[in-house]
Amino acid sequence: MSTHTQPGQQNRIDELRSTLTSDFDRHTARLTELTADTGDPAEAYTRDALVAETRHSLEQITGALRRIAEGRYGICERCAAPIPQERLEVLPHARFCVSCQQKQH
Repeated sequence: MSTHTQPGQQNRIDELRSTLTSDFDRHTARLTELTADTGDPAEAYTRDALVAETRHSLEQITGALRRIAEGRYGICERCAAPIPQERLEVLPHARFCVSCQQKQH
């Protein structure tokens, strides 16, 4: 899904952008709730973990939206090969193809 989209791909990209934007809004609201100080020190550890997880999700969503805007969505950042549609359906924020992702670890 690069800048040269085929018919039907643009609809998929538009739907994905809408879904990612909704996810971004939902995670932002969650982060706002999580960072509100409840004054309960027993909840601090759990809350900190949830805040870190939510921030990570926001970073992934933001990155995917940026790649869409730049016309780089669906292209592996390491080898520049197309990321399979099946992978993007499961992980819409995927930055790497499966082969390159395995090399990252």
